[in-house]
Amino acid sequence: MNRRGEAAEAMAADFLERKGLNVVARNYRCRLGEIDLVAREGDTTVFVEVRQRASSAFGGAAASITAAKRVRLLRAARHYLSRLKTMPACRFDALLIEGNPPRIEWIRNAFGE
Repeated sequence: MNRRGEAAEAMAADFLERKGLNVVARNYRCRLGEIDLVAREGDTTVFVEVRQRASSAFGGAAASITAAKRVRLLRAARHYLSRLKTMPACRFDALLIEGNPPRIEWIRNAFGE
């Protein structure tokens, strides 16, 4: 990962912790995919995709989360959950960071039905 990506994930983790979440893993990787951040909010496990873009041109950070990326996130999350003794409630959030100075948009349940 490059420095800019590391900085974006650190900014996202700090943001979530200020909002009361507990970040339990960063850059969870398995052969099926990667999850930028795994956090806990109460009894809920939150899988977080962090996307950073310089501007909102071309759809900005949100448009960069493709259907293929969502599939890889889901597979990696299933792998993460398979290691746990009990199945927690879970959701997928997106943290979108755009502009300079950076603005953060937090989309809860970003990939929910």
